[in-house]
Amino acid sequence: MSALSAVPSVTDLASASSGSKSPTAVSNEESGDRFLKLLVTQLKNQDPMNPMDNAQLTSQMAQINTVAGIEKLNNSVASMTDKLSTQLAALNPSGGLDKLEATLQKMSGQFLQAQTLQGAGMVGRQVWTSGNALAVEAGKGMGAFELAGPADAVTVEVLSPAGHVVGQMDLGAQASGRRTFQWPVPEGMNPAGLSFRVNARAGADAIRANPQSADRVNAVTAGPEGLVLQLSRSGSMPVNQIKAWS
Repeated sequence: MSALSAVPSVTDLASASSGSKSPTAVSNEESGDRFLKLLVTQLKNQDPMNPMDNAQLTSQMAQINTVAGIEKLNNSVASMTDKLSTQLAALNPSGGLDKLEATLQKMSGQFLQAQTLQGAGMVGRQVWTSGNALAVEAGKGMGAFELAGPADAVTVEVLSPAGHVVGQMDLGAQASGRRTFQWPVPEGMNPAGLSFRVNARAGADAIRANPQSADRVNAVTAGPEGLVLQLSRSGSMPVNQIKAWS
């Protein structure tokens, strides 16, 4: 029995298909069916004394996948080309750029309106900024701090404008995170210029405590980079620099 030399291989069929295309291109599924049928025919009619080895079979299957992949790639490129052409046509000088500019202006106006409404709700609210100034309202000094880690002992010292300790609070053990405190101002003490200092320790190690100062929003304006708050103590400050709201 002779080997299957009269039956064309998958490579032969691929070459023939690429060399002469019909007016209606053969679909990816139809090509796959033809290759598989041809491969099955080869296997049925191969020489039992000289059968197709694993390497040949793998090569035939790889050719099928290659043809299918090229077909998919061609379809993807064609689809991307159509989309790009549509997008470029929308930006043509005959009116596409004018429409784009009008859309951007409309979006900018809507964003500004949203900022204005948001800013109106901030007026009068208390905010917290980075700093150690002690804000005093109704005879009470207010401050906050953020611990970088848990502490066994936390104390807050109130300082005069000259830097002298005029008061102290023992807050005990505190977990990591943000904490607020209030300190009653002694009767007769001038509250102007008071500040505070936080000492936190875990055993023999010092724990970093970032101080925060209370302030109040008097007005809000919309700038090129977003909302700007007018604070009663700190003056102008971008809204993204606010640490907390209360």
